[in-house]
Amino acid sequence: MSVPSSVSDPAYLRARAMETLFERLENLCEGAIAIDRGGRVVYVNEKYLAALGLKRTSEAIGRPIEEIIPNSLMRKVAETGEPILLDIMELGGEQLVVTRMPIEDERGSVIGAIGFVLYDQLDSLKPLLARVAQLESDLRLARRQLSNARAARFTFGDFVGATPAIAQAKEFAKRAARQNVTVLLTGETGTGKELLAQAIHNASARAEKPFVSVNVAAIPETLIESEFFGTAPGAYTGADRRGREGKFRIADGGTLFLDEIGEMPLQLQAKLLRVLQEREIERLGSDKITKVDVRVIAATNVDLRKRVSEGAFRADLYYRLNVLSIDLPPLRKCLDDLPDICSRLIEEIGDYIHARITPSGLAALARYDWPGNVRELRNILERALILSDSGRLTGDDFVHILPVGAEAGSAPLPRMTGLVVPYAEAEAEFEKQTLEQALAASNGQISEAARMLRISRATFYKKLAKFGLASGPASV
Repeated sequence: MSVPSSVSDPAYLRARAMETLFERLENLCEGAIAIDRGGRVVYVNEKYLAALGLKRTSEAIGRPIEEIIPNSLMRKVAETGEPILLDIMELGGEQLVVTRMPIEDERGSVIGAIGFVLYDQLDSLKPLLARVAQLESDLRLARRQLSNARAARFTFGDFVGATPAIAQAKEFAKRAARQNVTVLLTGETGTGKELLAQAIHNASARAEKPFVSVNVAAIPETLIESEFFGTAPGAYTGADRRGREGKFRIADGGTLFLDEIGEMPLQLQAKLLRVLQEREIERLGSDKITKVDVRVIAATNVDLRKRVSEGAFRADLYYRLNVLSIDLPPLRKCLDDLPDICSRLIEEIGDYIHARITPSGLAALARYDWPGNVRELRNILERALILSDSGRLTGDDFVHILPVGAEAGSAPLPRMTGLVVPYAEAEAEFEKQTLEQALAASNGQISEAARMLRISRATFYKKLAKFGLASGPASV
């Protein structure tokens, strides 16, 4: 049987391919429409009529495309000759997946455009759309961080863990993010209170506004009022002639995170209570009242109820802060989450992409009590990675790094023959040893020692005084 010569003709094959492609697309798609170079409709298929609110094709022919599909991009394709291969278009309250291509004549000149509705249901594209939505969310967050030096960096995804105590803290925090309530975060030092505060801020309606963090214990008592409320121009001798904005004013519209709230002086507590109740501040040296819209998230590692009973913290302020209390568990109670937490911390440390912890390494970490919690764990991991040649951390890598215990190779805590040392005494001894080790490692430099322990200089000085330790001449 002979084959027609036209079958081997390239021009004929191309023409048939185009016709076949058009026929297949028209059959498979949910609608098709074409326009000429001037943007007027020249073709619409029957399947598209219902979506366009039309009964007959004649109702569309000759009309500008925008009269049929508001905000259509078909005219742009016809004018530029550039296709839009995949797009999501809203029509009549529905989302449609569409493709738009230019139409060319024999000489390659653009004479119009044609569009196909590929899907009128997005169920099959939900994984793709979810990924796109996540990328858009990440992009918005990155832009906020680049444009705003006071943007919060962390989200709930950074608060790693699935044990019941962590899961409950996350659930309460997510509830707080959906509302505008004052939040009190409690927990030992290093449990991630500021991380969770930032996550609450980023998941709230205030995410685009500033997140301002203040460590109350780090501010000298003589300056704390001006730090919070600001100063009027020339309020006192030596004051800035232009005045100064306080932290409440800087955080207006956003979130003010008050860490170590238990260290706040009683005089300032009364003023903070008024701000929380009245939503207004008064700068030092001024009689002008300024309204502020700030959500306060406070954090403490001390028992505020005990401070109240001791007269060191106002009961009315405690109740005002404690609208929603979220307790962050210590690391020693979440050891099932240790592998995931370690993996995340190694990612954050950076420069150790291929590093990992072996089962023996995890076992060594799990035997330690972690008084400094996740903050201390990060410090230990960073030191172990620096000293490791392979990046594969085993139990032996932690023997000389963990601060206490026989396995860590350091001096054991004091013991009394036949008796168990009270926990408070053992904890105090550990804290004292940690301060001494930090001072030794930093050659007496207070700033460096405080940085190593991830605490403020003011807190470090307080702890030195508590144990009667001298900082030495090199500390300043």
